[in-house]
Amino acid sequence: MRDKGKTDVVSAADLEADRVISAAIRTAFPDHRILSEEGAQTHSFDYSGPLWIIDPIDGTANYVRGHPYFGISVAFALDGVVVAGCVHAPALAETFVATKHGGATLNGTIISPSSPNGLIRSVVSTGFPHDKSDIEKPLRRVRALLESCQDIRRSASPVLDIAYVAMGRLDAHTETLFAWDVAAAGLIATEAGAQRGNLEAVPINVPVDLFGGEVVFSAPSIFQELMAQLA
Repeated sequence: MRDKGKTDVVSAADLEADRVISAAIRTAFPDHRILSEEGAQTHSFDYSGPLWIIDPIDGTANYVRGHPYFGISVAFALDGVVVAGCVHAPALAETFVATKHGGATLNGTIISPSSPNGLIRSVVSTGFPHDKSDIEKPLRRVRALLESCQDIRRSASPVLDIAYVAMGRLDAHTETLFAWDVAAAGLIATEAGAQRGNLEAVPINVPVDLFGGEVVFSAPSIFQELMAQLA
């Protein structure tokens, strides 16, 4: 295990999972490009054409401590539009899959989000950045959630948090994330019927499907109320 930053780590398992997944993609699709969390520093962020987006282990801090809440995320996009995605939680034996206009499933069973009667009856998950230099924004988010919803969760694997919104274990998730966090999980959530929004403007050079800035995934019944509360 080595540090990526003051509070972020990468394990040998991250690197090996990245190698195995990337090798399989390159063998099957040698002309396709790959955007992976572990290789993001060398990526040109050209989203055109066929692109695979990988997070080999989301929730590394959980994984290295033996906590089962971590996931593997793989998505496929064409010209910035995510058309297929999979989030696999190996320690929980759960696999979430979605295709564009094809719905979403958990272990082969169709899933859909919850329908809470108001934000005050909702459980919302969130997260904190590894870079603590601007901690005030997430702290304001937590305060807004504590004042308006039933309870909050912070489980440190946003790909699973978003997938849980898709199937109703959570009512919403909000956090500032990266393309590899939202690509597969975002498709799973929206194909299941959840709503998606951003509290900050999407840059013109970044596809909406791959932008995670102040992103919100929510059960439809509380989406507008949650967006207003967090604005």
